[in-house]
Amino acid sequence: MNPLAQQLNDLQAAGSYSLACGVDELRAAASEANFPLFDADIKGVKGKQNLLNALARAAGFPPEFGANWDALADDLCDLSWCGEAAGYVLLLRNVSGTFGLSANDREIAQDILADTVVYWRQRNKPFWVFFA
Repeated sequence: MNPLAQQLNDLQAAGSYSLACGVDELRAAASEANFPLFDADIKGVKGKQNLLNALARAAGFPPEFGANWDALADDLCDLSWCGEAAGYVLLLRNVSGTFGLSANDREIAQDILADTVVYWRQRNKPFWVFFA
């Protein structure tokens, strides 16, 4: 197993990070580790609804996705439609420091991502968020 794929399996290290390798390298490592990779291009996204829609498309949320913060938290913590996986990778490409959101919405989004990492850690599955 390549070193990046091994690192992805490190439950305690899982969290949110700036991507320190190429997207293709991350994609290959995620595949080798049996982790679905949700690739969200956030370039030019402005506002809560647009961010939620971009994340829903990237992760392939079910059609009944409610497009609100609670639904985002629920769907990130129930990835059953992905099939059995050893862990998960969320790649946020071209994201600005503000996520294209108001300060309040940005804080909510960051809290949801952090809570998702903890949720999956408690279930012995790494959940990674990479910013590229």
